[in-house]
Amino acid sequence: MERTGIFVGSFNPFTIGHDSIVRRALPLFDHLIIGVVGDNVHKPDMPSAEERMKVIRDLYADEPRISVKPYHGLAMDFAKAEGAQFIVKGVRNASDFEYEQWQADFNRRLGGIETILLYTEPELASVSSSALRELSHFGVDVSPYLPKKKS
Repeated sequence: MERTGIFVGSFNPFTIGHDSIVRRALPLFDHLIIGVVGDNVHKPDMPSAEERMKVIRDLYADEPRISVKPYHGLAMDFAKAEGAQFIVKGVRNASDFEYEQWQADFNRRLGGIETILLYTEPELASVSSSALRELSHFGVDVSPYLPKKKS
Protein backbone atom coordinates (compact mmCIF):
# COMPACT_ATOMS: atom_id res chain seq x y z
CA MET A 1 0.00 0.00 0.00
CA GLU A 2 1.40 3.37 -1.00
CA ARG A 3 1.82 5.79 1.92
CA THR A 4 0.50 9.19 0.89
CA GLY A 5 0.55 12.30 3.02
CA ILE A 6 -0.77 15.81 2.48
CA PHE A 7 0.69 19.07 3.71
CA VAL A 8 -1.84 21.88 3.43
CA GLY A 9 -1.79 25.63 3.88
CA SER A 10 -2.28 28.97 2.23
CA PHE A 11 1.51 29.27 1.80
CA ASN A 12 1.36 33.03 1.40
CA PRO A 13 4.33 32.98 1.06
CA PHE A 14 5.88 29.51 1.13
CA THR A 15 8.71 29.91 3.67
CA ILE A 16 11.91 28.12 4.66
CA GLY A 17 9.87 26.74 7.56
CA HIS A 18 7.40 25.13 5.16
CA ASP A 19 10.30 23.79 3.09
CA SER A 20 11.83 22.27 6.22
CA ILE A 21 8.59 20.43 7.01
CA VAL A 22 8.31 19.13 3.43
CA ARG A 23 11.91 17.90 3.31
CA ARG A 24 11.64 16.23 6.74
CA ALA A 25 8.26 14.64 5.93
CA LEU A 26 9.21 13.30 2.50
CA PRO A 27 11.16 10.25 3.78
CA LEU A 28 8.01 9.10 5.60
CA PHE A 29 5.92 8.80 2.43
CA ASP A 30 5.89 7.36 -1.05
CA HIS A 31 4.01 10.47 -2.19
CA LEU A 32 3.55 13.86 -0.55
CA ILE A 33 0.87 16.21 -1.85
CA ILE A 34 1.19 19.89 -1.03
CA GLY A 35 -2.35 21.26 -0.93
CA VAL A 36 -2.61 24.99 -1.54
CA VAL A 37 -5.75 26.65 -0.22
CA GLY A 38 -7.72 27.98 -3.17
CA ASP A 39 -8.43 31.67 -3.55
CA ASN A 40 -9.85 33.07 -0.33
CA VAL A 41 -12.53 35.76 -0.50
CA HIS A 42 -11.61 36.79 3.05
CA LYS A 43 -8.08 37.64 1.89
CA PRO A 44 -8.57 39.41 -1.44
CA ASP A 45 -4.97 40.67 -1.56
CA MET A 46 -3.57 37.13 -1.48
CA PRO A 47 -1.81 35.99 -4.67
CA SER A 48 -3.89 33.51 -6.64
CA ALA A 49 -3.66 29.82 -5.85
CA GLU A 50 -2.04 29.30 -9.27
CA GLU A 51 0.71 31.82 -8.46
CA ARG A 52 1.41 30.23 -5.08
CA MET A 53 1.37 26.72 -6.57
CA LYS A 54 3.81 27.72 -9.32
CA VAL A 55 6.38 28.86 -6.74
CA ILE A 56 6.10 25.54 -4.91
CA ARG A 57 6.07 23.42 -8.10
CA ASP A 58 9.21 25.17 -9.33
CA LEU A 59 10.92 24.55 -6.00
CA TYR A 60 10.26 20.78 -6.11
CA ALA A 61 10.33 20.25 -9.89
CA ASP A 62 13.06 17.63 -9.53
CA GLU A 63 11.25 15.60 -6.86
CA PRO A 64 8.77 13.16 -8.47
CA ARG A 65 7.29 12.12 -5.10
CA ILE A 66 5.90 15.63 -4.52
CA SER A 67 2.84 17.03 -6.24
CA VAL A 68 1.16 20.39 -5.70
CA LYS A 69 -2.61 20.76 -5.97
CA PRO A 70 -5.25 23.31 -5.02
CA TYR A 71 -7.83 22.45 -2.43
CA HIS A 72 -11.00 23.90 -0.96
CA GLY A 73 -12.86 22.86 2.16
CA LEU A 74 -11.64 20.55 4.89
CA ALA A 75 -8.16 19.04 4.83
CA MET A 76 -9.57 15.62 5.77
CA ASP A 77 -11.89 15.72 2.73
CA PHE A 78 -8.94 16.68 0.51
CA ALA A 79 -6.90 13.83 2.02
CA LYS A 80 -9.68 11.32 1.32
CA ALA A 81 -10.13 12.58 -2.25
CA GLU A 82 -6.39 12.17 -2.86
CA GLY A 83 -6.19 8.74 -1.20
CA ALA A 84 -3.92 10.08 1.55
CA GLN A 85 -3.80 8.40 4.94
CA PHE A 86 -1.96 11.20 6.73
CA ILE A 87 -1.99 14.97 7.18
CA VAL A 88 1.38 16.54 7.98
CA LYS A 89 1.43 19.68 10.10
CA GLY A 90 4.24 21.84 11.42
CA VAL A 91 4.20 23.00 15.04
CA ARG A 92 6.21 26.02 16.22
CA ASN A 93 4.96 26.51 19.77
CA ALA A 94 2.40 25.48 22.41
CA SER A 95 -0.46 27.43 20.87
CA ASP A 96 0.19 25.75 17.48
CA PHE A 97 0.18 22.40 19.28
CA GLU A 98 -3.16 23.03 21.01
CA TYR A 99 -4.79 24.15 17.76
CA GLU A 100 -3.42 21.16 15.82
CA GLN A 101 -4.40 18.74 18.60
CA TRP A 102 -8.14 19.40 18.30
CA GLN A 103 -7.93 19.43 14.49
CA ALA A 104 -6.12 16.08 14.56
CA ASP A 105 -8.82 14.64 16.82
CA PHE A 106 -11.60 15.65 14.41
CA ASN A 107 -9.63 14.49 11.35
CA ARG A 108 -9.20 11.07 12.97
CA ARG A 109 -12.76 10.77 14.35
CA LEU A 110 -14.66 12.14 11.37
CA GLY A 111 -12.35 11.27 8.50
CA GLY A 112 -10.20 8.37 9.66
CA ILE A 113 -7.12 10.43 8.75
CA GLU A 114 -4.12 10.47 11.07
CA THR A 115 -2.12 13.64 11.66
CA ILE A 116 1.65 13.69 11.93
CA LEU A 117 3.11 16.68 13.76
CA LEU A 118 6.63 17.77 12.95
CA TYR A 119 8.17 20.23 15.34
CA THR A 120 9.83 23.25 13.84
CA GLU A 121 13.59 23.37 13.91
CA PRO A 122 14.52 25.83 16.70
CA GLU A 123 16.20 28.31 14.36
CA LEU A 124 12.98 28.54 12.30
CA ALA A 125 10.53 28.96 15.18
CA SER A 126 9.92 32.65 14.47
CA VAL A 127 9.42 32.23 10.72
CA SER A 128 5.79 32.54 9.66
CA SER A 129 4.07 33.69 6.50
CA SER A 130 2.15 36.38 8.37
CA ALA A 131 5.37 37.77 9.89
CA LEU A 132 7.02 37.83 6.46
CA ARG A 133 4.04 39.61 4.93
CA GLU A 134 4.20 42.26 7.65
CA LEU A 135 7.96 42.73 7.33
CA SER A 136 7.65 42.96 3.55
CA HIS A 137 4.91 45.57 3.91
CA PHE A 138 7.41 47.75 5.78
CA GLY A 139 10.10 47.31 3.14
CA VAL A 140 12.18 44.61 4.81
CA ASP A 141 13.87 42.16 2.45
CA VAL A 142 12.37 38.78 3.36
CA SER A 143 14.20 36.78 0.68
CA PRO A 144 16.46 35.06 3.28
CA TYR A 145 13.27 33.42 4.63
CA LEU A 146 12.09 32.10 1.26
CA PRO A 147 13.45 28.73 0.10
CA LYS A 148 15.80 28.49 -2.86
CA LYS A 149 15.81 25.56 -5.23
CA LYS A 150 18.54 23.08 -4.26
CA SER A 151 21.19 22.57 -6.94
